[in-house]
Amino acid sequence: MSTNMGKLDRGARLIVAAVLLILALATPMLGHGILFWGAIVVAGIFTLTALVGNCPLYSVVGLKTCRDC
Repeated sequence: MSTNMGKLDRGARLIVAAVLLILALATPMLGHGILFWGAIVVAGIFTLTALVGNCPLYSVVGLKTCRDC
């Protein structure tokens, strides 16, 4: 599996994941229904793809956000 995400993209995903987790776990804004679980799932996916450096959707579309990959 090759890297297809740049540092800025990976950092942005980690920030978005953190915000989603804070909204889901620390505030009553999302409740405990489908929005709550959706935020948890998206945050998990964003964290995993940021740590691995590979987004499967980018591979399908042919997008690369890194300079030297």
